[in-house]
Amino acid sequence: MKRLLLFLIVLFGTLARAAEPLEPEAAYPFSARLVDERTIEARWDVKPDYYLYKDKIAFAAIGATLGPAQLPNGEAKDDEFFGRVEILRGSVVARIPLLAGAPPFTLKADSQGCWDGGVCYPPMTQEVRITAVGAEAFAVPPAPSSTPEASPNPPAGAESETSRIAGLLAGASFWVALLSFFGFGLLLSLTPCVFPMIPILSGIIVNHGHAVTHARAFLLSLAYVLGMALTYAVIGVAAGFTGTLLSTALQNAWVLGAFALVFVLLALSMFGFYELQLPAALQSKLSDTANRQGGSLPAIALMGALSALIVGPCVAAPLAGALLYIAQTGDALLGGAALFAMGLGMGAPLLAVGLFSRSLLPKSGPWMEAVKKFFGVVLLAVALWFVSPVLPGWAVMLGWALLLLIPSIYLRALDPLPPAASGWARFWKGIGLALFVAGAAMLVGLLGGSRDPLQPLGFLKSAGAAVPSAPSFEKIASLAEFEARLATATRPVMLDFYAAWCVPCKEMEKFTFSDPAVAAAMKDFVLLKADVTGNTAVDKALLKRFGLFGPPGILFFRDGREIAELRVVGFMPAAEFLATLDKARRK
Repeated sequence: MKRLLLFLIVLFGTLARAAEPLEPEAAYPFSARLVDERTIEARWDVKPDYYLYKDKIAFAAIGATLGPAQLPNGEAKDDEFFGRVEILRGSVVARIPLLAGAPPFTLKADSQGCWDGGVCYPPMTQEVRITAVGAEAFAVPPAPSSTPEASPNPPAGAESETSRIAGLLAGASFWVALLSFFGFGLLLSLTPCVFPMIPILSGIIVNHGHAVTHARAFLLSLAYVLGMALTYAVIGVAAGFTGTLLSTALQNAWVLGAFALVFVLLALSMFGFYELQLPAALQSKLSDTANRQGGSLPAIALMGALSALIVGPCVAAPLAGALLYIAQTGDALLGGAALFAMGLGMGAPLLAVGLFSRSLLPKSGPWMEAVKKFFGVVLLAVALWFVSPVLPGWAVMLGWALLLLIPSIYLRALDPLPPAASGWARFWKGIGLALFVAGAAMLVGLLGGSRDPLQPLGFLKSAGAAVPSAPSFEKIASLAEFEARLATATRPVMLDFYAAWCVPCKEMEKFTFSDPAVAAAMKDFVLLKADVTGNTAVDKALLKRFGLFGPPGILFFRDGREIAELRVVGFMPAAEFLATLDKARRK
């Protein structure tokens, strides 16, 4: 039981850090070729969950003259610290005019990118040797230096949190893993991801007529849930065979937008703009088949499978963590069984809906129109939630404001009630007023510069009170300077790797270090900062000495040795970082 609970805590609490970042050359493999005598084609095959900044890409040549490069359009990213930037993912192909010169010559490509897990890489330069038209050349990673200062490995005996977690999971038995994934699915069923399945499944049962028995309703629900669980099982088997995370395909803007559009179309049909139904001939044929067979269970299972795909982007992050564990085992049987168990866990509440819906739902009547509109609003909210990660903050705030204000109007928030209004009418007017006030607060917050839907009026607090500043750090410029300072420290040492272009570094300063409790706890440490903004040879040596590919990276030392298991890579919230500080003090 202890291992099961620890497994679930780890799975939910460390999904963002479930994998170590790749080396920059592995994350951004580069190649180039001379298409014709006057055109160079350069290419980065950016790995999933990584991206390049478009404005950081530049080309130069030794032995040739180049014209301005033509880069593909990227996706917009609103950054709180650097404003609106354009990023490139996947296959990035640039075409560069060759104004003068002929092969052989050397092409140099400058770029900079980040990992979605919370690490930004320093600017890097990759070189290829162009020898002939049509010959593709690949950038070769630089050979590791033999000097101790440039050693890419962390100190001996270092064991990262991720590797300890992997060891724990690898030791879990087959049945413990299945039980854990079933519990994981149960927790996912409490999220908005599974909510859209409830009206779909209830509609299927209701459409089978009032004569349907509890057993029949449960069988229909079971077919739906099994279709959903089998879909996840197929993904798990694929992950076990290939060792890849298939869920990353469900995390790009186009897929998220497509599935959000499905929910918008469903919502509009519930508002009465149109009716979604099959052609009359096909509908009649399916009805006859259902009447002869007592209900088409394969068709319902297919609907369950499609529902699993629709909510795929919603559960992509936790699903990625589950698939990472399966991919590391390379066990296809475990992969299929584990994700099948997770699908059953997600579907357990749906089985209850199918079993009791006929007895719990009242008879049809005008109330059903109100229920349809309620589900329509909820489906719009789910659609907005889907695309929130790829929308600018102001658009998300505006969307939530409209979703609160428009239903409040229909609930007669602004209309006077007659003196003889019923208690229910007054109740719904009160709900409408609450929605109206919340929506108005969203709009005021949007105009005031707030981008947090949970704290729309937070800008008023920040305007009237001074923002707490982060603790001050002592800067170190080289490995020798760090070791000298470490030797004289009488308290635990905290070394923070920082860069001005590192977004997670800015987030750590604003949201974590400035937290009053964290700032107070940091006073017990010698605070050192390695600023690697310039990406000089000394900066690179510092990073490689501690096995870091880029900032942020926070290391703790006591008695001249690193407390390796407390190493922090990427952004960490204040509460979690405070617990890490407490462990470092007690070591």
